[in-house]
Amino acid sequence: MKQAVLVGPQNVIIQDVPKPKPGPGQVLVEVKRIGVCGSDIHAYYGKHPYISCPIVQGHEFSGRITEVGPAVRALKEGDDVTAMPQLVCGQCYPCRHGNYHICNSLKVIGCQAEGAAQEFLAVDQDLVVTLPAGMDYDSGAMVEPVAVGAHAVGRLGSVEGKNILVLGAGPIGNLTAQVAGGLGAAAVAVSDLSDFRLEVARACGIPHTINPAIQDLAAALQDAFAPDGADAILECVGVEETVGQAVSLARKGTDIVIVGVYGERPRVDIGLVQDKELRLIGTLMYKAEDYRTAIELIRSGRITLKPLMTKHFPFEQYPEAYRFIEKNRDRTMKVFIDL
Repeated sequence: MKQAVLVGPQNVIIQDVPKPKPGPGQVLVEVKRIGVCGSDIHAYYGKHPYISCPIVQGHEFSGRITEVGPAVRALKEGDDVTAMPQLVCGQCYPCRHGNYHICNSLKVIGCQAEGAAQEFLAVDQDLVVTLPAGMDYDSGAMVEPVAVGAHAVGRLGSVEGKNILVLGAGPIGNLTAQVAGGLGAAAVAVSDLSDFRLEVARACGIPHTINPAIQDLAAALQDAFAPDGADAILECVGVEETVGQAVSLARKGTDIVIVGVYGERPRVDIGLVQDKELRLIGTLMYKAEDYRTAIELIRSGRITLKPLMTKHFPFEQYPEAYRFIEKNRDRTMKVFIDL
């Protein structure tokens, strides 16, 4: 079978390898669609601190089960599926207390373990999530990033009736804002310096879009959320400037969820965090319930995915997909690899 390997920075090769066999408790998934994630791009340039080459990438994917191994329950050949990419120990403190997504020995398929950038992938049945009838493979491959947003929003508890500000309108920021709206937020605003990303946000039905380069962000929030401002802020960029914005814009007692991945250590005005009695909340990946929430939001139409789908590349053009992203970074949201 064909397999794509990131053998070094900016060097993806396509090679032939034996087709895997599903072991006990595993299914063999014929991969149909792979989404290229921001972490994949960081790894492609050799700038991801936790991904080393060589690596078979691909943790956002969907496909069809073609074979089941011994002792497989509730899954069968022909099922359309996606999968949670977390490989966990099950023994550490977080795992024993239901927080396997922050396992002390966490490995991620496509990041620290062999991923879906190949024609077939053997996956443990406990990681497999069945897609509802009628869900296409593009949407199935986007369940994973939607689940990131679902877990981030879930860190706030209920958002029903609340005003939610999302900083950053990239794929994760967009989907996080849509999740908040889909789960009953009273109003949702998203800010970004890219008019293109804000245009996509509007196409997805996000009601308030703000470009702080040309609008006063505080004043725009008053227009969106008057009189009380944002009840919670989700920072989805991962740079010092936006976490600083979150702290300065937050009203007293606000929750701030840190969703963005920081390439550099940011400085935060902890005195202001203390004075306002803010809560800075971390979020990492997702749990099974977040996948279920993501699928239901997509299935029910409470999330709009089509405007985020930028371009498809056949598997044989995997390297060209990265070059396209590099040349069109300002106008790219989600790129897919088709098998």
